[in-house]
Amino acid sequence: MADLRSHSPIHNPWKLGGLSWPELGVRLWREGQNDELVGRAAQLGFYLVLALFPTLLFLTALLGLFPLQPIIPELLAYLREVLPADALSSLEKYLQQVVEGSGGSLLSLGLVGALWATSSGLTAIMDALTVVYDTKETRTLWKIWVTALAMTIGLAGFIILSAALVLVGEHIAQGVANFLGLGELFTIGWVIVQWPLIILFMLVAVSVIYYFSPNVEQDWRWVTPGSLVAVVLWLAVSLGFKLYVENFGNYNVAYGSIGGAIVLMLWFYLSGIALLIGGELNAEIGKAAGKQARLHALPPPVRKRSSA
Repeated sequence: MADLRSHSPIHNPWKLGGLSWPELGVRLWREGQNDELVGRAAQLGFYLVLALFPTLLFLTALLGLFPLQPIIPELLAYLREVLPADALSSLEKYLQQVVEGSGGSLLSLGLVGALWATSSGLTAIMDALTVVYDTKETRTLWKIWVTALAMTIGLAGFIILSAALVLVGEHIAQGVANFLGLGELFTIGWVIVQWPLIILFMLVAVSVIYYFSPNVEQDWRWVTPGSLVAVVLWLAVSLGFKLYVENFGNYNVAYGSIGGAIVLMLWFYLSGIALLIGGELNAEIGKAAGKQARLHALPPPVRKRSSA
């Protein structure tokens, strides 16, 4: 029975609800247009930009209160792998200004701004994914706000923990290697493992968004295909956009000092599209699996909420 269930499109999301990949692609294209994903991604990109600087203000002000300044260059080194140079230069200038003026007032101001802007962005994601699943919002306003705020705090804690592990992981690896007498072997292993670890952290964060945002009831496994596609698509889009900007599109020449800001906004816009495409993919797989379930008189794997 367990083997049959694992191969059933009703119980296994990787069976795509009985659809082939070309059929799923056609559905994604059609439903993406009907759900206005491109316009919603622009809205999401705006909120991401709005949330970025208060978040950086809070984090750098927090770091400024502790002897952790060397972490910032390491963080920028990781961002350099996916962000175009124009966008990264804008962030570096902003971070430098914040670090020089770090203090308690900046810390509280950044925290309030980050919570408000990020929760507003997550509210926009909740609205978009609810539309993607072809359902209506039945949750009360206070429940939407509490859910968005809880996701904001949870994701912020998860991101800080993940970033800290990645940034100081090499130092931990060196300490463990020295303690166990493994020499450079353990440290080299960490260098190899760190990027898969970063991708795993991203998968978990995206899965949390897909699980709690839409106004549907579903098991965790039904958000995994879209999460994987969204992360892979985001990495491909980010690296492709970085390659284009640094080799073909000189935004600083065309737009002057605001070129970096424009590149950053475009990157967030493309990131929003990748995130919503993953949600649309999960929704289409769930709809197809629900149709298969109805044919067999079984409960659908993805269900609309019966009440607020």
